[in-house]
Amino acid sequence: MLWLAAGLSAIAFSVATTVRGETERASTAVDGTRAYYLASGSIDRAILWRTWGRSASPNPDGSPRYYRPPMPYLWFDYASGKVLVEVAPEAGKLNINTAAPREIELLLAALGTDPQRAQQLAATLLEWRTAGPRSEVLPLSMAPPPTFQPRHASFQELEEVLLVPGMTPELFYGHYDRDASGRLIPRGGLRDSLTVYGSGESVDVNTAAPALLAALGIGQDAIAQILARRQVQPIKSIDEVRSLVEGAPGAGRLSVSGNSIWTIRATARLKLADGKLGDLRRSVSAVVKYFDDAQSEQPFHILRWYDDAWSPSGSGF
Repeated sequence: MLWLAAGLSAIAFSVATTVRGETERASTAVDGTRAYYLASGSIDRAILWRTWGRSASPNPDGSPRYYRPPMPYLWFDYASGKVLVEVAPEAGKLNINTAAPREIELLLAALGTDPQRAQQLAATLLEWRTAGPRSEVLPLSMAPPPTFQPRHASFQELEEVLLVPGMTPELFYGHYDRDASGRLIPRGGLRDSLTVYGSGESVDVNTAAPALLAALGIGQDAIAQILARRQVQPIKSIDEVRSLVEGAPGAGRLSVSGNSIWTIRATARLKLADGKLGDLRRSVSAVVKYFDDAQSEQPFHILRWYDDAWSPSGSGF
C-alpha cells in the first residue's frame, strides 16, 4: 500500500506541475497578446498625434498638445499599461542605396565587425546595388557560390540586405551582449541605421543610433552625452551639441531634421495589480508616409508594418 500511495503521489505531483506550467504559459500568452494590442493601438494614436500636431494650438504652458518635431519620444499611460513610442524620421539614417562604401564600412566597424570583414561586406553591398556586370574587385568568390546572386539594382526593401553573402541576422537586427557585471545589454544592428527612403545626406541628431553617430567619427563620451541629453528633452538646435561633436569628420552632417517618411515604434509593458510594470515587453512598429498637402484626402499611408519589432530604447524602460 505504501508503494501504491507513493506512486499515486508522484503521479499527482507530476500532473499538478504540468497543469501549473500550462497555466503560467497560457497566462504569459494572454499578457503578450494584451501588450501587443496596447502597442499597436499606440501606433495608431501616435500616427494621429503627428497628423493633428501640425495644426493644433499648444497647451497654455506652451508645450505641444499632440506631437511637434523634434520630439523623439511619446509616452502613453493607460490604466492597463504604459507605452513608449519612438518617432524617428527616416532622414536620421543612411540610405543603403546611396551611402558611400566607406560610410557603410565605418558603420559595420562601429557595430563590432572586424575591419577586414567590414571592408568585404561594404564592397559586397556595393556590388548588389550597382547596375552592370560584376566587378572584379569585389570578394564574391565563395565555395560553394551563394544561392542568391546580386540583383545589380537598388535595394527596394531593407530586409534584402539579409540576402547578401556574409550578412547575419545578429548583425542586421542586433543582439544582446553581457557587460562586465554579467547583465544583458542590447546592441543595435544595421536595421537601426540604414533605410531605403530619403537622401541620407543629413543625420537627425535626436534619433540617430549610437553606431551611426560613431560611424560619423563622434567619440564615445560625446555619444553618451548626446543620448543622455535627448532622453531628457529633444535637441532643438545643433548648437546645443556643437561643442561635443566639434572636430568629428561627420559633424557637419548632423541636423535636427525630418522628412515625409517616419518610423513609429511602440513598446508596451502591462501594469501589475500593485501598479508596477511587468517584465514582459511587446514592440510593434510602422513606417508611415505623410502627405503634407492640405488638399490631400489621405493624410498618411502605412508603407510597412512590423508585428515583432525590436527596440533598443524600449528595452531600457
